[in-house]
Amino acid sequence: MTESKFINIKGELMALSEPKVMGIINLTADSFYDGGKIKSDSDLLTKVEKMVNEGVNILDVGAYSSRPGATDIPMREEWDAAVAGIDAILKHFPEVIISIDTFRATVAKGAIEHGACMVNDISAGNLDVGMFDLIEELNVPYVMMHMRGNPQTMANLTDYDQMVSEIIDYFNAKVKELRSRGVKDILIDPGFGFAKTKEQNFELLNKLELLRILGVPILCGVSRKSMIFKELESSPDRALNGTTALNMACLMNGASVLRVHDVREAKETIKLYEAMTKNKK
Repeated sequence: MTESKFINIKGELMALSEPKVMGIINLTADSFYDGGKIKSDSDLLTKVEKMVNEGVNILDVGAYSSRPGATDIPMREEWDAAVAGIDAILKHFPEVIISIDTFRATVAKGAIEHGACMVNDISAGNLDVGMFDLIEELNVPYVMMHMRGNPQTMANLTDYDQMVSEIIDYFNAKVKELRSRGVKDILIDPGFGFAKTKEQNFELLNKLELLRILGVPILCGVSRKSMIFKELESSPDRALNGTTALNMACLMNGASVLRVHDVREAKETIKLYEAMTKNKK
């Protein structure tokens, strides 16, 4: 299957032949790396300005922590935080492209109504049966991730027979359903750290290119995750170097989008990757 190299965002085509950077904006108090760091609009805008100046392509705004064991919060609490954050960002940076990181259709709809133009769903529609209906209705780019269970249970759901084959089958069914609904702009995220052990994460990274058979762009989010800092016997705060190393591996194995906390370093990784592949040709 020919892999799509473009996504339509607000009527304009974003080319993915050159990999893009999605910057993480966590509005939560307990995200595994930067939770609680944004305490005011000033904190938020300072972070956004830094990412914009460093060349971010998409901002991924989330108000629900999806780290393993995270506390489930009410929908209204997530909705209020996400919408307020999007409003503040677009008031000062009206040209930025915002993705809403949520598995709840109601939150996604509110975010789109307030100016977001993309949905990033960790559950691929499994945690809210209304999500696929909403994506069909809104016709916005949709990132769907592989996960089992939910953030509260996923750490115990790592028993696979053939993990990569099961992930491909999972996405194949989802892509077919969305295509049947007329949804064109689909990306997949293999879900590093979600219902996978450290060893399984590295297996998945090594075999990432196999997911290209699905014909849709691949988004990878390994930034500062436990597969890095546990392997290095370190911490999220000290995992930037490891993140850069694995981001290069993601690019070499077919990723079109890197979801990261650190934009400048990701952009530099992409620049070096492109220099390497250009000379290879």
